[in-house]
Amino acid sequence: MVSKVLAKVFRGDVVESVHSGHFVILGPEGEIASAGSPKTVTFIRSAAKPFQALPCIISGAADAAGFSDEEIALACASHSGEPRHVRIAQLMLERIGLSEIHLRCGSHLPFNEKEAERMMRTGEFPTQLHNNCSGKHAAMLAFAKHIEADITTYDAIGNPVQDEILNTFAAFTETPVAKIKTAIDGCAAPNFALPLSAMARGFMNLISPPDHFSPEKRSAAARIVSAMAKFPELIGGTERLDTMLMQAAEGQIISKVGAEGVWLCGVLPGERFPGGLAIALKIDDGDDRRARPVAAVAILKQLRILGHDALPELSPMPIRNRRGDMAGHVEASIDRMFA
Repeated sequence: MVSKVLAKVFRGDVVESVHSGHFVILGPEGEIASAGSPKTVTFIRSAAKPFQALPCIISGAADAAGFSDEEIALACASHSGEPRHVRIAQLMLERIGLSEIHLRCGSHLPFNEKEAERMMRTGEFPTQLHNNCSGKHAAMLAFAKHIEADITTYDAIGNPVQDEILNTFAAFTETPVAKIKTAIDGCAAPNFALPLSAMARGFMNLISPPDHFSPEKRSAAARIVSAMAKFPELIGGTERLDTMLMQAAEGQIISKVGAEGVWLCGVLPGERFPGGLAIALKIDDGDDRRARPVAAVAILKQLRILGHDALPELSPMPIRNRRGDMAGHVEASIDRMFA
């Protein structure tokens, strides 16, 4: 596994730290650019959520529950626990006759700092609805009820819900089930390890499903892509990378981060890329706050998905001291890929 330096951290004009990693960009005909090793195996983490939501739609569970596009988007989200996110997650559960107690994702304070501070000031404790994965888990419960699987173990390996998610994930990533390693994610659901190139292939098949997929799979993929693109503020939230990238790209992409420095992106078919593109990125040291944002923005700027002046707060990313003075910056270190 040969890494490539993808971001440099400067204090003044001296490089103080570096972040290495890997990325690959696929088009309809295969790889068009990469750095490091696209064969690097890692866990997809929360970037798996669009795939984990697919069986709920394919099976008819989402329609049976009456899920809206907003609710489909939240099923794919790592949301910030803002009031709108919590309300939608609660509504998803109400639609299937369940409540927060049926979730098995655990609770944590909202990722949104202002909402977390408000709750702490007022002595309000977070519930599982505030968990960034509550929409995903609500969709899993809807699927479990629809197929009459055990809702008390819907998150467990061996439950029909997780079996079908794994099979669907394998189909989209074109990876045999036997070659996908599994472990437990932060929200207690199974997660999957496989090469970056396979992750990118999964997103390519999500934005442009192959003809051999069933009509149900193709329709479900289209619905997920549409919901994510239509409601970027639900996929992450205020000041979260996915939301900021999708809003800045103005409907040209779907973006999904995963913990430990993972980022997947689908560039939707358009004039510049008629067949679309898929991007998979992994920062070796798992950095989510410095290296991943600057690398993601740099890649999208080279693809001309983002303009040169887009998202200046992310790339190059300023480093400030305790008084707020500029002390340095983080910049991408990505070779020019396109003329």
